Amino acid sequence: MALPPPNTPLYNHTLPALERWLQEQGCESHGSERNRWLLCHDDWQAEIQLDVTDIVVCYLKAGADGRDIQRAFPYSLSRMDIEAAIFGGP
Repeated sequence: MALPPPNTPLYNHTLPALERWLQEQGCESHGSERNRWLLCHDDWQAEIQLDVTDIVVCYLKAGADGRDIQRAFPYSLSRMDIEAAIFGGP
C-alpha cells in the first residue's frame, strides 16, 4: 500500500498507512499500546502518541533543565509538515 502524497493531511491517511509511515521514520511500536511509538536517535528520544485529535510528541529529557518537552500536532497538518516538525528533533 502506497502512502498518499506528502502534502496530504494526516486525517486522510488510514491507520495502517500511519503505522507504516511511523515505521519508515524509524519508530518502534510500544507493544500492547498500538497508539504509542518510540523514536530513538543518537542524541535524543521521543515518545509519539496517536491521540484522538492530535499526534502528541514527548521529547524525553530534551529541555535545558532535563525535563521532557511535549508538543501536539493536529491531524490537519500534512505528512510533510509533521515530518519536518517531529523528526528533525526537539
